[in-house]
Amino acid sequence: MNKRSFFYGIGVGPGGYGLIPYTAYEALKEADIILSPKGKDASESIAKLCLKGLAIPETKFQTIIYNMDTEPDSLKEHYNSLAQNILKELDQNKIVAYLTLGDSLTYSTYSYTLQSLLKFRPNMLFKTFPGITSYNAIASYFNFPIGQGKERVLILPCPDDKINLQVDIESHDLVILMKIGFRMPMVIDLLKEMNIAKHCVFASRLGLPDEFTCDDVSKIDSSKNLDYFSTMLIRKNKPRFTED
Repeated sequence: MNKRSFFYGIGVGPGGYGLIPYTAYEALKEADIILSPKGKDASESIAKLCLKGLAIPETKFQTIIYNMDTEPDSLKEHYNSLAQNILKELDQNKIVAYLTLGDSLTYSTYSYTLQSLLKFRPNMLFKTFPGITSYNAIASYFNFPIGQGKERVLILPCPDDKINLQVDIESHDLVILMKIGFRMPMVIDLLKEMNIAKHCVFASRLGLPDEFTCDDVSKIDSSKNLDYFSTMLIRKNKPRFTED
């Protein structure tokens, strides 16, 4: 009896080895093809690096280049093309797994891929496995609580405007700031002006050999190029269990 085609979305990492649910690992062992995305300028797939040490044959892996363009038509074309290629494999009764860094559905390329697949094949058999987000990994690294009691928490792609960012910080107890990039000097300046930089933590490429971490972001040299895979946890006040 032939096996049925199936599509898995699997969150891995972020960065550290072995941060993957056991059931997701079982799915990877079952898969015929494991798609490992990487940026066009990256030397290798970080998602694949997160599986280092697991007994998965190298022949299963296929690298795909993901589109960093934010222009809607370009994104649509890219993910429609990717979906069609995946469906060709599924039509041969193959099991295809798609790796994504962090959680599968939190600011993830997988969500676009799945959306395109279901547009072409609404009855496709699939399962999404959760993963560990960058901010969960960073919080654990620093023992930095995300939400205590009724604290308000905001997950935010970094705004371009300092005023908007300040409003977001002032209206929440904790801001999880992602996709910072070239805006880092603006962010650091604002946190210093608000006199809260000492309560904020930052990590880039956490768990990888070249990781960078900081438990007081006023110490960061914002003129340096920091990796795209960077996240900052911003608090107006220290967590309750820390000392003054």
